[in-house]
Amino acid sequence: MSDAKHAGKNRWVFTTHSCEETITLGRELAKLLTPPKVLVLRGDLGAGKTTLVKGIAAALGAAEPEEVTSPTFTLIHEYAGRSVEHENLGATVLLYHLDLYRIEGQRQLETLGIEDLMTPQSLMLIEWGEKFPAVVARSDGEIVIETLPGDERRITLALRSG
Repeated sequence: MSDAKHAGKNRWVFTTHSCEETITLGRELAKLLTPPKVLVLRGDLGAGKTTLVKGIAAALGAAEPEEVTSPTFTLIHEYAGRSVEHENLGATVLLYHLDLYRIEGQRQLETLGIEDLMTPQSLMLIEWGEKFPAVVARSDGEIVIETLPGDERRITLALRSG
């Protein structure tokens, strides 16, 4: 199972040792991600960003892990699910998984209509969002995935307060 430590207010650090543990961690993180929320997903190619989203989507009942794929070419995947967070248990959640890797400028970014997707029910996970200062400024925090030796990953969730 993943090793975890609470690293301060609104900051958690986890270590996973396999893809399966990363998916399981995603299921646990879903409890901390109450909509509306926009998070930047940071990590190198192949770090496990989509693998983590598989667990989050599964926890929300939005999709089975094998149904969640990288939105590299489609840019946006939408999944409808239900909140697992105690106070909002069962409320509708719209999970948006975006990949901005192939987006080449602010004008192209604006054509995606990200602002239109932001509703009180939305949980938006944006890969490569750090390329765009406007996305970072609008975000509620980030999830950083660092590749360690073998299949280990250090995953840090940092939420902005407020």
